[in-house]
Amino acid sequence: MASQNTLSLFTVTLLVLLSLLSQATSSETHNQKTSPFEFLNHLKGCHKGDKVQGIQDLKKYLEKFGYLNSYSDNDDFDDILESAIKTYQVNYHLKATGTLDAKTVSRMTMPRCGVPDIINGTTSMRSGKKRQPHHRGGNGSTHTVAHFSFLSGNPKWPSSKYQLTYAFDQSTPAEAQAAVARAFATWAGNTHFSFSQAQSYENADLKISFGRRDHGDGAPFDGRGGTVAHAFAPTNGRFHYDADEPWAVGAVEGAFDLETVALHEIGHLLGLGHSSVEGAVMSSGVRTGFTQGLHADDIQGIKALYNT
Repeated sequence: MASQNTLSLFTVTLLVLLSLLSQATSSETHNQKTSPFEFLNHLKGCHKGDKVQGIQDLKKYLEKFGYLNSYSDNDDFDDILESAIKTYQVNYHLKATGTLDAKTVSRMTMPRCGVPDIINGTTSMRSGKKRQPHHRGGNGSTHTVAHFSFLSGNPKWPSSKYQLTYAFDQSTPAEAQAAVARAFATWAGNTHFSFSQAQSYENADLKISFGRRDHGDGAPFDGRGGTVAHAFAPTNGRFHYDADEPWAVGAVEGAFDLETVALHEIGHLLGLGHSSVEGAVMSSGVRTGFTQGLHADDIQGIKALYNT
């Protein structure tokens, strides 16, 4: 009888443990499928004067991407937050209302590059510098508006350093290495730079690897669907993909194209900031199931930075 009771107790305990494990696994899977930017949908329509749970997280989001240097650690929608949202809206050609409207939320929830839009309080995404066009029309020359930007302080590789080497961390998949190599070839075809693969990872000018969450560079990733990659300004040379994201070669539904993202991050490695042109590869947003090449704005930007 005692043996039967012991067996029954063991069975019940096992079932409870299996149930808890199942719940934990389900919760983990759910969290992996939820973008860290999803909280913004709950705040849609918020404006100055509101006090809504989650506004504090909105402030942290805007701080992360350079729009707030300091803020009150609460859920108050104050003047400083309104001003930061207006700056974001201007940068992305949205109506500068200061209200968290549907179009602004839609833009903010997009997966994106982890490099801030504003660094050290300086933004040039909306510089709107006029450039001479490549052709004339009508009664005279027209002008186009360029929306490229440079990273804070205009860092760039010295004029004597135009032959750059790159290398991959040993854990980098072969398909990613091939995609990055193609991206380097594209930039080489549109700049004065040449890129060659080095045998030594430590001695290469540019270092490419995958990491997840806190991966030791002071700029942790945030899991699936938030920031998908980042790179550092010249002459740091580091470029990291977020290993938690779904990656693919080409336009694969539900996945990010390795080569397209590499084109963007190499732009940062060379000194470009984010562009406010939606079609530019240096635009901060990244879409799944989508491939993209260099845009005229990207090429204008790199030529302007290096006076080539």
